[in-house]
Amino acid sequence: MSLPEPAAGQLHPLHLPPQKVAVGTYIVQAAQQGLGAPLSVHLNSAVIQGAEPIIVDTGSARNRHHFIEDVFSLVEPADVRWVFLSHDDSDHTGNLAEVMEMCPNATLLCSWALVERFGNAYDFPLRRCRWVNDGDSVQAGDRTLVALRPPVYDSPATRGLLDTSTGVYWAADAFATPVPGGPGTAPAADVAELNPQAWWDGMVMFGVHALAPWLSLVDRGRYAKTVRNVQGHRIKSIISGHSPVIGEDRVAEAFDMIGRLADTTPPPCPDQQVLELMLHTMGGQ
Repeated sequence: MSLPEPAAGQLHPLHLPPQKVAVGTYIVQAAQQGLGAPLSVHLNSAVIQGAEPIIVDTGSARNRHHFIEDVFSLVEPADVRWVFLSHDDSDHTGNLAEVMEMCPNATLLCSWALVERFGNAYDFPLRRCRWVNDGDSVQAGDRTLVALRPPVYDSPATRGLLDTSTGVYWAADAFATPVPGGPGTAPAADVAELNPQAWWDGMVMFGVHALAPWLSLVDRGRYAKTVRNVQGHRIKSIISGHSPVIGEDRVAEAFDMIGRLADTTPPPCPDQQVLELMLHTMGGQ
């Protein structure tokens, strides 16, 4: 399906080739330039191969051509048995209809809340759905998948996904961070490539402004317990919608950082004056 050309001042996501993160596990990736700053944001989905292949989230409609091409270079559509949706944001559900049509043998793995919230945009084939709550496990051929909600999220429909055979955890939007990179520049593939302070600042910016502004309201003890509970699932690496790969040597540090988010004071959120300055710089576009 073709897409309209981007409006002036807008860009299609930068296409990046699939990245292998574990045996039979690949990130399907793109990157979007940040507004008014030399930063990029990862736009990731994933494919897990195996006896019952799984597509993890369905990407952005603005990246449809490359998403479809990349996903089905890794797995045949008829072989896909599961399509997992972490939550209902458009950059995670943008190609849902196309994927479900192309994969007639796939079951849609998601939460009841997602179906209720997204039912105005997609006619869910309920006979092809399987609903999972936080902590539920699903046997997918040669591996066990655990629906594990991350510590921070922006939708009550959110479920992360832990593949216990590899220890790779799909964390939905959690652990998100913008990374340095201007137009046409490939962003960091692994957080090990980031300056530690830039990684922390990015997690604060994204985590508190764009993902979980409610963090300042939470009981610190209960939040810390939630972080520990997720971390206790033998996670070997973390992949998410908007972060470089967090490898095994950085997982503990990443959980420490996400645990500290509730105690941070983020920088001011851009306001109308910032928008007007951006428009002036762009020539009124």
